[in-house]
Amino acid sequence: MIIKKFQGKTEQEATALAKKELGENAVIMHVRTVKRKGLLKLFKKPYVEVSAALEEEADTSFAKMKEADSEVAKAVGKVNDMETATESTSDNSSVNTLKQDADYSAKQDPVHASKQDSGNIEEKLESLHNLLIEKKLIDDRKTELKDIETDARSTDFFKLIYNTLIDNEVDEKYVNDIIDEAVKIYKPNSQIDYILANIYQRMVLKFGKVSLITDANKGPKVLFFIGPTGVGKTTTIAKLASKLKVNDKKKIVLLTTDTYRIAAAEQLKTYANILEVPFKVIYSPEELVSSISDFSESDYILIDTAGHAHTNESQKNGTKQFLSCVADEIDKQVYLVLSATTKYRDLKSVCETYAQFTDYSLIFTKLDETVALGNLYNIKLRTGADMSYITVGQDVPDDIEEFSPQNTVKQLLGGKG
Repeated sequence: MIIKKFQGKTEQEATALAKKELGENAVIMHVRTVKRKGLLKLFKKPYVEVSAALEEEADTSFAKMKEADSEVAKAVGKVNDMETATESTSDNSSVNTLKQDADYSAKQDPVHASKQDSGNIEEKLESLHNLLIEKKLIDDRKTELKDIETDARSTDFFKLIYNTLIDNEVDEKYVNDIIDEAVKIYKPNSQIDYILANIYQRMVLKFGKVSLITDANKGPKVLFFIGPTGVGKTTTIAKLASKLKVNDKKKIVLLTTDTYRIAAAEQLKTYANILEVPFKVIYSPEELVSSISDFSESDYILIDTAGHAHTNESQKNGTKQFLSCVADEIDKQVYLVLSATTKYRDLKSVCETYAQFTDYSLIFTKLDETVALGNLYNIKLRTGADMSYITVGQDVPDDIEEFSPQNTVKQLLGGKG
């Protein structure tokens, strides 16, 4: 696993540097704005620093993987030093605290002199470590994991991780995979912080990149929202439309192909009137093609579709026809909207049904109505689809957020998001 830091004037610039060096599969672990120190702050603007991680190729030797992990372990073991190296400390003190990490990173990349992301990882893991203390598994940050048995799952620490993930409704298959990977990197006298950080990092990387709404290369971007009834598709569309219109100053259009539920169309029309954007009910694929052409000067066309049971073949075929009628040269994104409160067994069936005729990214709603987020991890690994947004309430437009792998994993491991 490779973890490096990149700096730029904006988040986009720093992220681009990370993607250029580590590739498109790099995962942004942390983003922070750094203020200049001393007199520089009077003349130069703050810069943005992103921490990116990349899982090494499967054919990388286990010895190399252990070597990389050992660097993470060293960084993780310096929790107290990293936490006290705040903005208020002197430049020399900060440099001395981070010297070992900088030396290692300079060997990896003398241009960027990127460092292991230990400080940010520790910030994410602080509440997890406190949880272990509460469980009386460790007395302080330096306590070592002693007398571990060959079957590490039988130790108190691995039992806690196992039970916490199960309680969060992570599928047992994936829990076993997580524990097995952790056991492989265990070495005598391993610190619990090291193992916990490794589990955290690997789970974050499993979520992969986050697929957000982006501008079209040419013409309007057509956004389809599909999914079962009652998951909050219409409200989710209203939240995204509000942000695009109000925050990003984009020209948007709201369309609906849901002619089954009059209330849904009326609800979307109400939001369109509030936002002062065009709205139209679409009755056929041909009418959809015509409407996309009519609104060719817009930036985004958001399309609500009829929610239906995944076993309803007639309505499923109707959705398929609307998706397939859009010409290939038109930039299109499809979002499958799911409720975090739905049973995993039902979510699997829904995802498999829609996967038969379209690729999609995932939006999870109603996270405020559940304390178990395991289904987000389960469905991501089950489908391989990109995560995009989550909703945490009914307020428009406030209760929608970009999906954060870091916060989600932190909660799955028993911490606070």
